Amino acid sequence: MGGAGQASTGTHGGPGRGPTRPRRLAIVAGESSGDQLAAGLVRALRARLPGLEVEAVAGPALQAEGCEVLAESEELAVMGLAEVLPELRRLWQLRGRLLAHWRARPPDVFIGVDAPDFNLGLARRLRAEGVPTAHYVSPTVWAWRPGRVHKIARCVDTLLCLYPFEPECYAGLPLRAVYVGHPFAAAMAQQPTPAQARAALGLDGTGPYVALVPGSRAGEVARVAPLLLAAAQRLHAADPRRRIVLSAADARRRTQLEALLMAQAPQLPVQIVQGQMRTVLRAADVALVTSGTATLETLLAGTPMGVTYRAGAFTNWLLRDVGMLHSRHVSLPNILAGRALVPEFLQEQAEPAALARAATLLLDNPGARAAQREAFARIAATLHQDTDAQAAQAVLDLCAPA
Repeated sequence: MGGAGQASTGTHGGPGRGPTRPRRLAIVAGESSGDQLAAGLVRALRARLPGLEVEAVAGPALQAEGCEVLAESEELAVMGLAEVLPELRRLWQLRGRLLAHWRARPPDVFIGVDAPDFNLGLARRLRAEGVPTAHYVSPTVWAWRPGRVHKIARCVDTLLCLYPFEPECYAGLPLRAVYVGHPFAAAMAQQPTPAQARAALGLDGTGPYVALVPGSRAGEVARVAPLLLAAAQRLHAADPRRRIVLSAADARRRTQLEALLMAQAPQLPVQIVQGQMRTVLRAADVALVTSGTATLETLLAGTPMGVTYRAGAFTNWLLRDVGMLHSRHVSLPNILAGRALVPEFLQEQAEPAALARAATLLLDNPGARAAQREAFARIAATLHQDTDAQAAQAVLDLCAPA
């Protein structure tokens, strides 16, 4: 595995070079996690380049950095293969508008953050115009469609990787793949104790507490939250002392979850907490989490978990039956551990009874909780780098004269 700052052995190239000190940055951040990554990168760049201008597709975190907002990150928050089809025309139109804007006024650097299906096509076209390009967050080539590495190398000059095994996937290709660590590891290194987290949320401390994390996208919440709520009903019925805390990513997801709760389980005592997922995770004894970035944050919080996901039927057919999925595991904790560290309940296995059994095992077995926590701590140590600074340096290196 590569260490911090390790790059693949490919040559670093591209049709154009920006100035040594870039003055204008174009950045497209996909959804919530990409928005947070982009904001940290912009802060680190501006610490070195105080006058840096930033034009962006941005969410709240990046907007708070004072960039010029060309569109909202929420517009890119579409997940799945079949699920994106109805949105293709809108996404193509948005990409066309951005391309026209940046062709007319070329930035010194373009950085796509996550959302690879959207950003790589934009990067390829800007790179052909002579704009140096980077992509932040390696697509999951180690899990499915590994042949994408060649397309990525045609689109970007520099790839910023969050996980230590990723640069090796690009060895020998004409791009620079750099491991920068994961900023969540540093951000969550100093955490409140469970008691402090419970106090911050206004919980009375009796517990045990079960956190439900249904995701941040409307579609995945619609598919997964009913499963989590049904599992919570079973857990509470088996032991009314168990307290359920439901994490809502934002106000829109809260409204959606409140409607689901009222329709499905109006008698279930649930505390909905908006915008404080990490505090919810620290307060919990056990979590049931939607597969995605939230599983990494659960790992970094040290909270034992079970993982679930349910994609649309067509997406599931492509991944499983057509064989596009090449990884034995789907959740980040299992991929990083290289083994079945946490239980996964996907597609037809995603049933309330199975989720409730997994949570019960963790709640009732201190040894099972300790085993997960010990493995989580080892993984967190490998991810804890000065990520924002290393990512900023990789961007500055991209702009250095050839």
